[in-house]
Amino acid sequence: MEKAERKEKREKAKENRRAVRRVLGFMLKTAWKERPSLFLLYAAFFAGQCIQKVQIVVLPKFLLDELMLVLGGGAVSAHLRNAVLYVALIGGLNLFSNILTNIAGSVRSVWEEWFNEYFETMLAGHAMQMDFEHTEDPEALDQLSRAKEGISWYSGGVVGILNSVYDMLLNVTVIAGVGVIILFTCPLLFPVQLLALFLMTLLNAKNNRLETEVYAELAKSNRIFGYYFFQLSDFSYGKEIRLYDSAEMMRQKAEAINEEITGTWRRLGKGQTRYSWGMDIVNALRDGISYFYIGLLAITKRITVGDFSMCVASASELYQGMRGLTFAWMDIAKRCNYANQFLKFLEYPAALEKGSREVTGETHTIEFCHVGFRYPRSEQYVLKDINLKISSGEHLSVVGLNGAGKTTFIKLLCRLYDVTEGEILVDGVNIREYSEEAYRKLFAVVFQDFKLFAFTLRENIAFGENANDEKINEVLTLAGFYEDAQKLPEGLDTMLYKSFDEHGTELSGGQQQKTAIARALYRDAPIVILDEPTAALDPVAEYDIYRRFDCLVGNKTAIYISHRLSSCKFCDRIAVFADNTIKEYGTHDELAGKKDGIYAEMFATQAQYYVEHAS
Repeated sequence: MEKAERKEKREKAKENRRAVRRVLGFMLKTAWKERPSLFLLYAAFFAGQCIQKVQIVVLPKFLLDELMLVLGGGAVSAHLRNAVLYVALIGGLNLFSNILTNIAGSVRSVWEEWFNEYFETMLAGHAMQMDFEHTEDPEALDQLSRAKEGISWYSGGVVGILNSVYDMLLNVTVIAGVGVIILFTCPLLFPVQLLALFLMTLLNAKNNRLETEVYAELAKSNRIFGYYFFQLSDFSYGKEIRLYDSAEMMRQKAEAINEEITGTWRRLGKGQTRYSWGMDIVNALRDGISYFYIGLLAITKRITVGDFSMCVASASELYQGMRGLTFAWMDIAKRCNYANQFLKFLEYPAALEKGSREVTGETHTIEFCHVGFRYPRSEQYVLKDINLKISSGEHLSVVGLNGAGKTTFIKLLCRLYDVTEGEILVDGVNIREYSEEAYRKLFAVVFQDFKLFAFTLRENIAFGENANDEKINEVLTLAGFYEDAQKLPEGLDTMLYKSFDEHGTELSGGQQQKTAIARALYRDAPIVILDEPTAALDPVAEYDIYRRFDCLVGNKTAIYISHRLSSCKFCDRIAVFADNTIKEYGTHDELAGKKDGIYAEMFATQAQYYVEHAS
C-alpha cells in the first residue's frame, strides 16, 4: 500500500513538473507574441529594485563610517562633505528607483488587465466552438469553471506567473550580491539563514498543498454558487420566482451552497493560520540569533559600525532572497498548476469525429439507418432503431408526447451529438465524413428553447456586419413580424433587452418567436427545422404561420415538430415518436384513419383545431 502511494506521489510530482514546463512555455510565448514590451517593463523593474538594494544595503555603511570618523576625531569638513554626498546619493537613487518602478508598475497593470481580457476572450471562443455535447456535460462544465478561475485570480494569468519568474531572477541576483558581503564579514550567518529557510519551506509547502486541495474542491461548488446567485439576480426569472413564491427556496439553496463554500474557506483559513504562526516563530528566532551574532562582532571590534549596518541589512536581504527564491519557485509551481486547468480546457478532447468532405449539390436526401442513441454516461436509450428517409423538398412533421425523443432526433440530424448505433446519411454519405462547417450550413433551425441576444434586431437576424436590410424585411414579413418591427423605436437598429441599453426593447414571447423564425429564413439553408415554432404565438398568429407554411419554406426540405396536430396537414409525411422509436409513419389521412393508432387518438383530442382552421 505504501509503495503504491509513493508511486502515486512520484507520478503526481512528474505531472506537476510537466504542467509547470508547459504553462511557462505557453505564457512566455504568449507574452512575447502579444506584448513584447512587457519584458522591457520587467527589465525596468529589475534595474529599479537593484538600485534600491544598493542604497539600502551598501550606501548606509559608508555614511555611518564617515559619521563615526567624525565622532572619532577625524577631519570634520572632509568627512561631513562625504556624508552629505552619500545622503544625496541615497536620496537620489531612492527617488530614481521609485519613479522607475512606479511607471513600470502602472504600465504593467494595464497589460495585466489586457491579458485578462485576452484569456477571457480565448476561453469564451473555445467554449463556443467546442462540440455541443460538452455544453451538457457536468465534467466539461466543471473543467470550464476550473479554467476560468485558474487563469484569472488563482494564477494571475501571464502577469501573475511572470511576476513569480521575475522574483526568482531578482532573488538570485540579490543572494549573489549580499552573499559576497556576508562571506567576507559575517560568514556564520549562512547556516542560520539556511536552517530558517529549510523550516519555512516545509511550512510553506504544506500551506500550498492545502490551497491546491481546497481549490480542487471549490471548482464545482463555485459553479453551483454562481448558478444560484445568477438566477436570484436575473430579472428574466422574476415572474416565476414571484408567482410561485420560490424566493425562499432559492435563498435556502443559495445559503446552503454559500455555507458549504464558507466552511471550505474556513478550513483553509485555520490551516493557514497554523502554518503562519510557525513561520512567524521561525522568523523571530532567525532574527534574534542573527542580531546577536552581528552585535557580538561589532562589540569585539571585528567589524565597524558601518559594517554592522551592512551585515544586518545583508542578513535580512539574504534570508528574504533565499526565502523569496524558494517561495517564488513554489509559487510558480502553484500558479502554473492552476493555469494548467485553462490549457486542459483548451485541449478538451473532441466529442465528435471531424470529416473534411464538402457538401455538393442543391438537393439533399436524408436517411436514418437503424439509429440508436443514448446520452453520454447513460445506459438508457433515448432513441432506438430509427429508420427514416426524407427526400429533398419533402415536408415532414414529427409528433409525439413529451420525452419521446423528438428534439434529440433533431440534435442528431444537426450533428450536435453523434449516434450511438447505426448511421445518418445525407446524399448517401455518412454525415461524419462531411466538414462540420459545410454540413451545418445545410440547416436553418428554430429550437424550442431558442435564444435571442442583447444585440440589435438586425444583428439577431443576420448575425453579420453585411446584413441585407431588404432581405431582412422580406423574412420579417414572412414571419409576420414586419409591421411590429417598423413600430420599434429604432427599427432594425433597435437594441433588444435592457442589458446594455436602457432604451432597449423587451419583445413579447410571440415577437421573439417570430424573430427566431425570421433568423432561420434569412439563412436560406436548404433544410429548415422548426421545433415548436408556434408555441408562444396566439391562435391568430399561429393560423397565419400554418396558412403560409408552404410560402415560408417553399421547396426546401422541412422538418416540423409540434404538439399541435393541426400543423401536420401542411406536411407530406408524419413520423409519430413513442417508446423511443418511430411507431407510426405516413400521411395525415393514413394515420388519422388508423384504428387505435397513436396519431389517431392524439388527433381526436385536438379535432376542434382542425374544424376551426378549416372554416
